[in-house]
Amino acid sequence: MAPLSQTGFRLVPAALSAGDQAALLVEVLTRVETAPFYRPVTPGGKPMSVEMTNFGALGWVTDAKGYRYQGAHPLTGHPWPDIPAALLALWADLTTADAPPDACLVNLYRDSARMGLHQDRDEADFAFPVLSVSLGDTAVFRLGGLSRRDPTASVRLASGDACVLSGPARLAHHGIDRVLAGSSRLVPGGGRINLTLRRAGPAPG
Repeated sequence: MAPLSQTGFRLVPAALSAGDQAALLVEVLTRVETAPFYRPVTPGGKPMSVEMTNFGALGWVTDAKGYRYQGAHPLTGHPWPDIPAALLALWADLTTADAPPDACLVNLYRDSARMGLHQDRDEADFAFPVLSVSLGDTAVFRLGGLSRRDPTASVRLASGDACVLSGPARLAHHGIDRVLAGSSRLVPGGGRINLTLRRAGPAPG
């Protein structure tokens, strides 16, 4: 990962202590009670292997209409819950963004769930970074370049780790090869919860 660490990718091991992870998980699961996890489908009609929900003013969704951000849960029709304060604090501490995130995608990985290489490019302004926070089982994270054909490297993301994609790495292809089942006991029922903070809309003002 050395080349990308110099061009906008930054791994922050143990960004959250064990106690902070447990407290954040309580906040996440409380919000999930009103914005439940669901299994989305791609525009081509293929169900994703992860379950997801969102926090914040805007939430990322995918369905037959395409990829986009919207202000309400697609199943309940209710606005997304607010972003936990602990995540907003991490954004302030770990990024140099001059505006707070307005979207937090929450992915739940169970069993053989994975995420293929993709770019985060549905946001209004790519100058804002992407901040990812891991809870639960360790994931094998793969990071490439701007082209899907660029070389890739992998790194393990453990519970409490955070990583930032900014600058040249902001549009790098990335994904989750697999989750190491049983590597953590944090998430009830096992698995991994990933929280991805973004600024989906334009900067305020």
